[in-house]
Amino acid sequence: MELETGAARGQTEMQAAVGADSGLAPTRQLLPSGHPLVDGRTATSPLIQTTLGKPVPHTPVWFMRQAGRSLPEYRKLRAGHTMLETCFDTDLTVEITMQPVRRHNVDAAIFFSDIVVPMKAIGVDVEIEPGVGPVIATPFRSASDLDRLPDLDPGNVASIAAAVTALATELGHTPLIGFAGAPFTVASYLVEGRPSRDHVHTKALMLSDPTTWNRLLDRIATICAAFLRMQILAGASAVQLFDSWAGALSPQDYARNVLPHSKKVFDAIADLNVPTIHFGVGTGELLADMEKAGSSVMGIDFRVPLNVAATRFTRPLPLQGNLDPAVLFADSSSVDAAVLRILDDARGLPGHIFNLGHGVPPDTDPDVLTRVVELVHSESARRFAQSGYTATQN
Repeated sequence: MELETGAARGQTEMQAAVGADSGLAPTRQLLPSGHPLVDGRTATSPLIQTTLGKPVPHTPVWFMRQAGRSLPEYRKLRAGHTMLETCFDTDLTVEITMQPVRRHNVDAAIFFSDIVVPMKAIGVDVEIEPGVGPVIATPFRSASDLDRLPDLDPGNVASIAAAVTALATELGHTPLIGFAGAPFTVASYLVEGRPSRDHVHTKALMLSDPTTWNRLLDRIATICAAFLRMQILAGASAVQLFDSWAGALSPQDYARNVLPHSKKVFDAIADLNVPTIHFGVGTGELLADMEKAGSSVMGIDFRVPLNVAATRFTRPLPLQGNLDPAVLFADSSSVDAAVLRILDDARGLPGHIFNLGHGVPPDTDPDVLTRVVELVHSESARRFAQSGYTATQN
């Protein structure tokens, strides 16, 4: 009951934070006066208004992993730089984050980062190996390993904060979405030592030593919350918590061993009253519990239609999603049909942010993504015009 009450309270506060005229609300007084949500640059943008359940002239679009991977200009810029070097380089991060905004005309930029960046910042020996992913030199598998997780020192992420601030300026009226990995997903990398399909070490620790498990996730939640809070105060207009591996859990294990720690992250930034998005992969059976973590928007992967996902929540929620990334490789008529079907599925939702149901595959033709944005914008604008609403209606 406490979790559900907290989630409902967060939604109510978020709705109060930005009115139709988007003036500075008391609940946003903790943000700097020059923050894009406070000075009006992004508060009336389609993305932010959608998170509040307000009518918008077109459905906002952004893509997970839109910054990089499929873009030739990204690959050229990344040449000679490791992933983590790039994430800590202010100029490279700004340019990579901006590239898909310029190319695709998306409605939000997702900050270029990686799930393990906060871990690297606090001194964990982690590298991202090409073709493998994050690799931890010494995995975390005992209580003594928790001593290797100090608090996040703002000085160690100063270059990242500088990139957020620079992006907020360069993006103008386009919101920047901050980024962090959820406690379970980060923990799975730390415990396994590398990406895993079965998560045997992670689940063994979770079930065999719940005290150490909960202390580990509590420490990670504190670090991830600090990382998100830094991005918000530096200029991010919204944040997304990625739980890439939560779908490996049963609903019972998620509710007992993971949910409280994801909730801690959202609770820690709730006083800033910026929109929050919660996304997991393969989490259709976990949606009812994920709602209790308290985000203002739920991200839905491609396995569950939006109209079906909506029935799994206790309250009306704006949803994000959920085109299957593989569809991007189909012929144009099939892509169009899939996009229109998702817009149909979203009818009746209090808000819809169009996205993929996971990240952009590296071999995606960037022109296909651009055409998807154009189709979502044009078709949703046509439907909006027919609806008789105006963008300032409550």
